[in-house]
Amino acid sequence: MATNDWSGVHPQAIVDPSAKLADNVTVGPWSYIGPGVEIGEGTEILSHVVIKGPTVIGRNNRIFQFSSIGEECQDKKYAGELTTLVIGDDNVIRENCTIHRGTIQDRGETRIGNGNLLMAYVHVAHDCIVGNHTILANCATLAGHVSVGDHAILGGGTMVHQFCHIGPHSMAAGGSIALKDIPAYVMASGQSAQPHGMNVEGLKRRGFAKDTLLSLRRAYKVVYRQGLTTEQAIEELERNFADVPEVLPLIDSLKGADRGIIR
Repeated sequence: MATNDWSGVHPQAIVDPSAKLADNVTVGPWSYIGPGVEIGEGTEILSHVVIKGPTVIGRNNRIFQFSSIGEECQDKKYAGELTTLVIGDDNVIRENCTIHRGTIQDRGETRIGNGNLLMAYVHVAHDCIVGNHTILANCATLAGHVSVGDHAILGGGTMVHQFCHIGPHSMAAGGSIALKDIPAYVMASGQSAQPHGMNVEGLKRRGFAKDTLLSLRRAYKVVYRQGLTTEQAIEELERNFADVPEVLPLIDSLKGADRGIIR
């Protein structure tokens, strides 16, 4: 936690009487906490932050200045319905991030998990689901209904088309435009994004064993080097990698690729 010149709610902050702030929550000057907002213990809200409800924020988060959290979405179909934003624990949300509530056309909820880093100017649109321990670098932009799997990394300026899925442990290079799903473990770059092998270095840092990495590389070749359709690749993976549980997230991301996968 950063050291501030105040503790608790700064006298120049505005907190609606109906907002629920747990112990040790810090709210900086000129920040606004609206009705229907719940903030968990130890969360730090710096200056000039706007949080609107219904929004639930967990424990030990840090939200930096000029971020807008829980605002109405920009979907033109939105007509003021009661929708929510849920943010977990231990997230860092840097300057000027925008995170919008959901729509009734989907789950009615935007959700961010635990331990994520959202760098400056990140946008998370309505109905997105962001997992745990992801990194969204500066100016990464998620359109509506996007899901981002655990440990995924989106480089600066990455744009993700609505309804796309970013698989767990995948990585998109800065400036990428993802118009289709990026499967689990895959590195992608380009406009539009194309696959460029497995995210091997990231997997090594997370403790994946050498034998597992070898199996994942072989699985990648099944998907991208044998000229198979996605359906054929799924069958091949299920037949030949049933004893490698780490391949299951790749199979699941292929099965859920309603928009197709990057090629």
